[in-house]
Amino acid sequence: MLALYRTYRPKKIEEVIGQESVVTILRNAAQKDAFAHAYLFYGPRGTGKTSVARILAKTINCEERATDPEFKKQGEPCGVCNACMTIEAGNALDVIEIDAASNRGIDEIRNLKDNIKTMPAQFARKVFIVDEVHMLTTQAFNALLKTLEEPPAHAVLILATTEYDKVPATIVSRTQRFHFRKLTLAEIVSTLKQIATKESVTSEPAALEMIAYLADGSLRDALSLLDQVIAMQGKHLTAKNIEELLGKTDILKVIDLSNALISKNGKEALALLHGIHNEGHNLPQLNRDITEYIRRALALHVNPQLEKLFERELAQTELTSLKKHAQEIDTEYALKLIKLLIEAQTNMRYNPLPIIAFELAVIEATEK
Repeated sequence: MLALYRTYRPKKIEEVIGQESVVTILRNAAQKDAFAHAYLFYGPRGTGKTSVARILAKTINCEERATDPEFKKQGEPCGVCNACMTIEAGNALDVIEIDAASNRGIDEIRNLKDNIKTMPAQFARKVFIVDEVHMLTTQAFNALLKTLEEPPAHAVLILATTEYDKVPATIVSRTQRFHFRKLTLAEIVSTLKQIATKESVTSEPAALEMIAYLADGSLRDALSLLDQVIAMQGKHLTAKNIEELLGKTDILKVIDLSNALISKNGKEALALLHGIHNEGHNLPQLNRDITEYIRRALALHVNPQLEKLFERELAQTELTSLKKHAQEIDTEYALKLIKLLIEAQTNMRYNPLPIIAFELAVIEATEK
């Protein structure tokens, strides 16, 4: 049985979630046959870079699109011609994928240079997809540059990376660049709901929100987590069980503890902290969650316009609470609290009893 992220990988441009500008530009290019000779897809992990690269490879070589002017106007691969099906199955001789993380030397790029010169064996054009391109060595980048400077007409290179700043400017300048953004929490939750329905999985809303929050903008990570939870928990998902399985503290507990800290109620904060600790939750992760929550509350206090941005990232329950705390928070105290929590986070890494560093931060913040 295929993993969920592979089962529900987008097969057409219209199925790509959260990358509207990328979709629009590539669809327009397909309608006009105005494909570049080299592309650079960059952005966080799990946002669709490799999937879009494969869709683009299908679009470039789609036989239906090449022969039917009306279908061509859709700017999509048909998905049923020989080229589309062969590329989708991963059996295409003219679509070569290279993982630069494990093939980063000059020899691999020299092989690419030799391969790119030969005419396509099956399709109209050869497509080379180089994933994690930032991992290439300096010598390999120099060799790749020569190929980008004088690319053959029958070849297209698609470079993908999670670390744009590590790609040499000489490479970047010779490509069409597309930024893939993190998906919003709402987009991920919506997708998880659809997939859960298709998989006959029922869930509490808070359970899917927790998975989406943990995924940090990566749909692939969200689907991998959903797969893991289903395998361990079954077809009904609850927030409590996900807490136990993934070590993630329920957002309501984060809100309660943040509320105690923001209101300088040390006794309540310590009681809540010990309760969470006794339930076996990951305290360093809890510290990060609390720090992030208070950071957002402080930022919203200073600039209320950030609410529009937070709407994209947060569940409604957290956003409502955050707005309340943003009105109540004391700037000087919040800065002190955040610094103490960051210091505690560092100390927790080296302490066999991480709760001690957390307790000291709580006491120092609320008792002075």
